[in-house]
Amino acid sequence: MRDARRGRPRVVLATRIFAPEVAAASFRLRALCEALARDGADVTVLTVRAPGAEPSLPGVRVRRWPVLRDRSGYVRGYLQYLSFDVPLALRLLLTPRPDVVVSEPPPTTGSVVRVVCALRRVPYVYYAADLWADAAEAAEMPGAAVRVLRTVERFALRGARRVVAVSDGVRERLAALGVRHVTTVRNGVDTSVFTPVGPGPDGEAQDGGGRPYVVYAGTTSEWQGADVFVRAMATVLEQVPDARLVFLGQGSAWQAIADLAATLPPGTVEMRGLVPPAEAARWQRGAAAAAVSIVPGLGYDFAYPTKIYAALACGTPVIFAGTGPAAEDVTAHGLGWAVDHDVAAVARAMVAALRAGPADAERLAGWVEEHASAAAAGRAAADVVLAAAG
Repeated sequence: MRDARRGRPRVVLATRIFAPEVAAASFRLRALCEALARDGADVTVLTVRAPGAEPSLPGVRVRRWPVLRDRSGYVRGYLQYLSFDVPLALRLLLTPRPDVVVSEPPPTTGSVVRVVCALRRVPYVYYAADLWADAAEAAEMPGAAVRVLRTVERFALRGARRVVAVSDGVRERLAALGVRHVTTVRNGVDTSVFTPVGPGPDGEAQDGGGRPYVVYAGTTSEWQGADVFVRAMATVLEQVPDARLVFLGQGSAWQAIADLAATLPPGTVEMRGLVPPAEAARWQRGAAAAAVSIVPGLGYDFAYPTKIYAALACGTPVIFAGTGPAAEDVTAHGLGWAVDHDVAAVARAMVAALRAGPADAERLAGWVEEHASAAAAGRAAADVVLAAAG
């Protein structure tokens, strides 16, 4: 219930990923918590133990629990999800009764939240970053597995008082599935960290100081198809012999990309792993362009990768390989190069970026400040959560 003395709505966030882990979900959920706390809400986050220093979040209590992780360090996979979801049920039952609960995917977490909230007669909000059953179907998982996942996902979605979709494409698909009360809130980026002003990588000058490079900063998975940029490098080197391609991050496709990179001349592709946001921003500032991709036809065409906003906020144009709303924005607003997810097309864009002069960093960063700041996204999501709390 509400704190009668202070009139503060109690909000509980249930998520398997949260700051300081480097991921789009971490950024938007942190922004949501900060906005709720600024509104005077009493915020508790039920999440997992994570590497790195505990973030400073005034007015937000973060309760962590040990979980299983995969070999790349993610909480990803059926056993990993269960290691969070099973204890979550008890944690939610023992938490002082909130006014509203916010659930982050996967759908199994949303289903646990629905059951516990029904028992405690508490409304919940589901944060729909994507549709897991659609992605599983596109990845050609067995039909029985897809049907089970779709049932679980619908159960999680249809019990929510409000649903937050991260793109209009997700919202439209949810409507087709009969999910009501959906609000689109695009992901945002922290424009106090990702800025066009500051040092480049490793203390170099902001232009990179040495060999020109394109940077891919973020998760690598099969549906993103980031290997297309590695495959393009052989052609790029013919025209820009000192070019580099730098990867920052992790993901299920990381090792396959590293193996492919090993077939190129030494130093052509650098695999640097996960880095803190501030260091990622330095690499973004020094790059000729930021690489972003989505493989068409796998059920993610509607996705809008947050790494686009991070690059633009640093004043760096984007090379987007794929289709959908991200490609439309890059083209319509002059934010870089939008091309097919094709080796030859990507190579041409990379060469153009490496040969181009300095970008209009102030204009690119200004576009993000207007359309995709984390603060604005957090504020919009907080309004949905507080409306659900009544």
